[in-house]
Amino acid sequence: MTEGGTVLRAARWVDIDAGQVRAPAVIVVRGNRITDVDPARLPTGARIVDLGEVTLLPGLMDMEINLLIGGPDTPTGLPNPMHGVQDDPVYRTLRATMNARTTLHAGFTTVRNLGLMVKTGGYLLDVDLGRAIEQGWVEGPRIVGAGHAITPTGGHLDPTMFQRLAPHIMPLSVEEGRANGVPQVRESVRYQIKYGAEVIKISASGGVMSHGTVAGAQQYSDEELAAIVDEAHRAGVRVAAHAHGDAGIRACVAAGVDCIEHGSLASDDTLAMMVEHGTFLVPTSYLSEGLDVSKAAPALQKKAAEVFPRARETLRKAIRAGVKIACGTDAPAVPHGDNAKELWALVDRGMTPVQALRAATGTAAELLGVEDRGRLAPGLLADIIAVPGDPTTDITTVQDVRFVMKDGRIHKNTTAL
Repeated sequence: MTEGGTVLRAARWVDIDAGQVRAPAVIVVRGNRITDVDPARLPTGARIVDLGEVTLLPGLMDMEINLLIGGPDTPTGLPNPMHGVQDDPVYRTLRATMNARTTLHAGFTTVRNLGLMVKTGGYLLDVDLGRAIEQGWVEGPRIVGAGHAITPTGGHLDPTMFQRLAPHIMPLSVEEGRANGVPQVRESVRYQIKYGAEVIKISASGGVMSHGTVAGAQQYSDEELAAIVDEAHRAGVRVAAHAHGDAGIRACVAAGVDCIEHGSLASDDTLAMMVEHGTFLVPTSYLSEGLDVSKAAPALQKKAAEVFPRARETLRKAIRAGVKIACGTDAPAVPHGDNAKELWALVDRGMTPVQALRAATGTAAELLGVEDRGRLAPGLLADIIAVPGDPTTDITTVQDVRFVMKDGRIHKNTTAL
């Protein structure tokens, strides 16, 4: 970095707050921060990076991703269910480094890793990967890691329900997220936080892609949900709940859960309750088009055929109701690198392109409780991407990211190609 910093020039930039495209774009970066936008004069000694006929945006954010599964050997469709028993912690972490780089190069500079339950001996692999990325050892987005997801025995995120394993195969500890009853869920939350989790992920209802769980069924009791939220909130950590079913969603909102993942079967009354409580929704809606269930078991295909159309309509209602909606993909259910297709889904369900961009920037930052990203403004982190065309009129342009800067460092630049 030169003394005068770096100046990015481009044809346009998106003012997320105003919902407008401004031209031309001149953004000054020093260190890892934006110091000026469209200044009257350029700093002396600055390095000029001319990006040409592109539009600058703040780095996008994916609020539900699973970097530790999927990736190069499973480029489409469902992730290999055997990853849960074939990958040891070292191999799983190496897999995640590949997925992290792919995600960053797709324009996503911050993610919440809301992982599944996996056998790691209690190590929080996503937290450790986030540390390595922060140190600059490997490329990737900032990771807000959940460590191990927390679920009851036989719940949706219990890996034996994905793979139909026999009893006593792949036993999991409370530290690894399998927890039943108030004392155990408190212990599991405390363990994740002790070792660096910045968000708590729980399974509050059944799932679509797991055997033996009814997608709409509430899994944790009201008392267990209250204990989870109490432990997390006292430590200043937010709670995200996998919940498709209306009863589970209502119980989570009443307990003070901060964010509902999926929310597929929420009723109108429950959506109104979410608005009243300020509960966020991460709908992962592109799953209904992007998830190839053709090789899934017939029972799971049947659940998907029933739930996915209802989920699309629920999201349309949530948008009209004014629920706070943040972008999340549930990758690798949608392949890593295709994250921006979720913004297309948000627009298809009723958002304007500007609203979809906010879901992946400003609203995501609000969900994380941070004010240092999500916009292009002086003092904020220098997380900047570039796409061709105008994403405020054609949201699909965000699927073609030509330039990625994170923390003031350029990770990708194909604008000259």
